[in-house]
Amino acid sequence: MTTRSGGPGAFAEFDLARVPSPCFVVDKAAIEANLRVLADVGERGGAKVLLALKAFSMWALGDLVSEHLDGVATSGLWEARLGRQHFKGEVATFCAGYKASDFPEVAALSDHLIFNSPGQARRFRAQAEGAGCDLGLRLNPMHSEGEVAKYDPAQPHSRLGHPADQLRPEDLDGIDGIHIHSLCEQDFPPLRRTWEALRPRLEPYFDQLKWLNFGGGHHITRADYQRDDLVAFLRQVRAETGLDLYLEPGEAVALDAGILVGEVLDLIDNGMPIAILDISATCHMPDVIEAPYRPALLGEPEEGVTVRLGGPSCLAGDVIGDYRFARLPEPGDRLAFLDQAHYSMVKTTTFNGVPLPAIALWDNRDGSLGVVREFGWEAFRDRLS
Repeated sequence: MTTRSGGPGAFAEFDLARVPSPCFVVDKAAIEANLRVLADVGERGGAKVLLALKAFSMWALGDLVSEHLDGVATSGLWEARLGRQHFKGEVATFCAGYKASDFPEVAALSDHLIFNSPGQARRFRAQAEGAGCDLGLRLNPMHSEGEVAKYDPAQPHSRLGHPADQLRPEDLDGIDGIHIHSLCEQDFPPLRRTWEALRPRLEPYFDQLKWLNFGGGHHITRADYQRDDLVAFLRQVRAETGLDLYLEPGEAVALDAGILVGEVLDLIDNGMPIAILDISATCHMPDVIEAPYRPALLGEPEEGVTVRLGGPSCLAGDVIGDYRFARLPEPGDRLAFLDQAHYSMVKTTTFNGVPLPAIALWDNRDGSLGVVREFGWEAFRDRLS
């Protein structure tokens, strides 16, 4: 397993005892810094930048996001509602398959409706146009840059996007824009290569289109991302195509901006020390199992005793990973995993009756802290019958 990028930053000074356990703690200052970077890229590159709510949907920061970005990218009815109610600017919705019963409200909430296939575009075109929406078609560029197959939208037999090598002129009847999303946690060169592979197929249609959306997966706020190259690329594409451009970062908005605080419940020995936490991989950090990856531990020393960390659920595989400690942890000790504001927060479940983490907002500039949400057992009860 690999460790997802994410340094301790200001969280090295954060008192983990200030919040309930478990708890996501999001640093408002770090979010704002990321937003400023994204806004600068959009302004210099002549592109609109939308927050992908699928990665980070902390609507308590809706006003802050709206100060810097041009809107949100949503994945269906419920995210479109969230985007329209708690954020400002455009709402661009893509769904791999729209339900007919949901579609009128989705159309009423959205500025752009992006379809996964020409068939769905034809079926819903009249309703979308009646609601005043732009229509988009997602294309699979048939060019793979993904490093992990399950997160690669351009993998063979992918269900995401109309295959670019099947594109016909009639597929773009009534279509205002093209959506492309085939990257995951990547820097700039994969985007350029993807565009170079796709451009010859799209060039005949530039005159009839209005916009081009490069989707997400761009780690724009990572320190080593080639932002000036991206800006130059966006300017070049605008000049060559005459199209309005969009980016839909999600993870980049919350990169290195949050931790998940937990507590040691017990320490056992089964050939090695094993600590049971109130943090569950399967319930609170499912990508640890699904990706898989090893989240970085705040303050982990280079040397020390190795301890396996696992959650309280009954799933045998509810293991976060093996970590070093200066001493054996004890029940009641606090610890925190880094870079957990994106995806982890939106993927939590109550499997096995494991409580959901609280959500706190901290500002490293003045130390202010507020718990914005806590979840009682009703969150578990009310999703069942």
